[in-house]
Amino acid sequence: MPKDYSRTSRLGEQIQRDLAQMIQFEMKDPRLGMVTLNQVKVAKDLGYADIYFTVMGAKGETDEQIREQTESILNDAAGYLRSELARSMTTRITPQLRFHYDETLERGHHLTGLIKQARQSDSDQSEQD
Repeated sequence: MPKDYSRTSRLGEQIQRDLAQMIQFEMKDPRLGMVTLNQVKVAKDLGYADIYFTVMGAKGETDEQIREQTESILNDAAGYLRSELARSMTTRITPQLRFHYDETLERGHHLTGLIKQARQSDSDQSEQD
């Protein structure tokens, strides 16, 4: 029976806490907006850690440009962040970091809009009958 709270999930939570502090206090890139780390998934062999983030960026840019730019900045800084993680963690292996934009909020808004649209069309249909 698998454990509910495995080593990889504990390690993922630790990586999430440490990376959030590093990104906020140690990264000096002015193009970087307010980054929120939503989830860290660590591979069972500790080879990779997929980090999912959202971002609130600068004004005057489209959301897509902000996402792509932030993902590029974070993936370029992955080596530095990994070396800093290795100093603070006591594990023998520090996973490679891969940053991905988390699209769950946008999907949720899209589905909510579809549900509202369907309910509105149902109520319009019932009023016509």
